[in-house]
Amino acid sequence: MKTLYLDCFSGISGDMFLGAMLDLGLDEKIFLDELHKLPLEGYEVEIKKSENGGVAGTDVCVKAHEHHPHRGLKHIYEIIDSSGLKPEVKQKSKEAFLKLAMAEGKIHGKSPEQIHFHEVGAVDSIVDIVGGCILMDMLKPDRVYASSVNVGSGTVKCAHGILPVPAPATMEILKGMPVYSRGEEGELTTPTGALLLSTFVDEFGSIPAGSIQKTGYGLGKARRNSPNVLRAVLIEQVEVHGDDSAAPSLPGDLCCRDGFDHDRVAVLEANIDDMNPQLYDEVMECLFEKGALDVYLTPIIMKKTRPAVKLTCICPEDKKGLLIKAMLENTTTLGVREIEMARTKLFREIKKVNTSLGEIHVKISKRGNKVIRMSPEYEDLKRLAKQKERPLAEVWGEVLKEIEPDDQR
Repeated sequence: MKTLYLDCFSGISGDMFLGAMLDLGLDEKIFLDELHKLPLEGYEVEIKKSENGGVAGTDVCVKAHEHHPHRGLKHIYEIIDSSGLKPEVKQKSKEAFLKLAMAEGKIHGKSPEQIHFHEVGAVDSIVDIVGGCILMDMLKPDRVYASSVNVGSGTVKCAHGILPVPAPATMEILKGMPVYSRGEEGELTTPTGALLLSTFVDEFGSIPAGSIQKTGYGLGKARRNSPNVLRAVLIEQVEVHGDDSAAPSLPGDLCCRDGFDHDRVAVLEANIDDMNPQLYDEVMECLFEKGALDVYLTPIIMKKTRPAVKLTCICPEDKKGLLIKAMLENTTTLGVREIEMARTKLFREIKKVNTSLGEIHVKISKRGNKVIRMSPEYEDLKRLAKQKERPLAEVWGEVLKEIEPDDQR
């Protein structure tokens, strides 16, 4: 299974992403030929080998000859739709710009259709985003992982003036992603970089287990005390077909020779016996918004036979501090216990699937490359049942028969 890992220790921008992908060995000519199918004028793309902070890599510079026109979502959609790009590249590009429009709309109190992009509506940013979608289509990874994202610090000059880092749109797009700030002041993660992460990354965390095949470095423009680069790592993960006894052994507790996905999580617990039960719904929602993987309540009996509730929160290790703070601030507990645990998972992905009743999202669980189960999205089934005026259980059963793997029928 081909896996792409993006190491964002110095943040990420659109041109850094293009550089890192090309540095993996993707064909420059094919990339530029595809890019020129976009009906845009007034720009040129310079691709060269260079170095930043002593690290050699690929430097991509999109030189635009226009002065940041304010394009709206409709205009950008028209540019993309009228191109000769592949349908899947068009779709991913439009998905990215819609996410940006929704983020900008939330900040400015407008609908996505009313938003006019400033910097990200310029030719260079359009080329960065669409170019990123072209390169991902060329690579076609089975899974995409990324590290926590270094966002930088200080201030940045935008169309709306001088703003704190991350800029508001970047901050909105980064919601749900693990972030941190380290090193010199400056904008390390840009809106285009955040958009590409939001569009393509399946999971954030440490580098996944597997055999490293290639490493590429995309160079940033700023010179800093440490290398300003984005590292892209191409990893071959073990695919398991039936008997996996011959699968190669990988070192340490990251070994995935069994075909499962392995990581580590933090388990946070608090015993609560003096809080209004009506508040738990809001507490759980708050924890999920801040990045919890799972939250659940367990009835317990404490000293003097007092009935109480144990609140448990499972989260990525780098979200632990934020979620402990949320538990202490939003409940009546005086303390939170924490345990770090290893976790073994099936590989998971969500895909759109066409059924006889309509399109739905399906969660696909795999061991290696073998599909273990396929679970339809509940909200999609509820929507179809309402549209077709049929019982939910009946719709559920019919869809399950259509999507279940052939070897399980």
